[in-house]
Amino acid sequence: MSLRFAGYAALFDRADAARDTIRAGAFARSLRQRSGPLPLYWQHRPAQRIGWIDHAAEDRHGLRVIATLDDSASRGAALLARRAVSGLSFGYRARRYRLGPAGRELDEIDIFEVSLVTHPLQHAARVHFVTRA
Repeated sequence: MSLRFAGYAALFDRADAARDTIRAGAFARSLRQRSGPLPLYWQHRPAQRIGWIDHAAEDRHGLRVIATLDDSASRGAALLARRAVSGLSFGYRARRYRLGPAGRELDEIDIFEVSLVTHPLQHAARVHFVTRA
């Protein structure tokens, strides 16, 4: 039995704690050009891949992801299942951005990974639904 979840790894038009604001369409090119699924890491640690992103797409709110954890009996899965950890984040490179009065406005992003994290920079980037499949 696997553990799956859905949530938002990023939200559009909301500044994060680093003062970056992601604009709608920022992920489109990177997602279109990917040849395989994005890895799901624990706390941005590449040595701790805990699953895969099955689906990633922009909608009107932000970057919505659906993921499957490799081991539904792992510590990360247990923390997620009881909502002790629900933050989402992502690793990226800014391809195109503007400096605004409140920080960077990210117009184009290369996304490399999504992570389940304790404290996301964008506070509302969270897991919204967890299920065992």
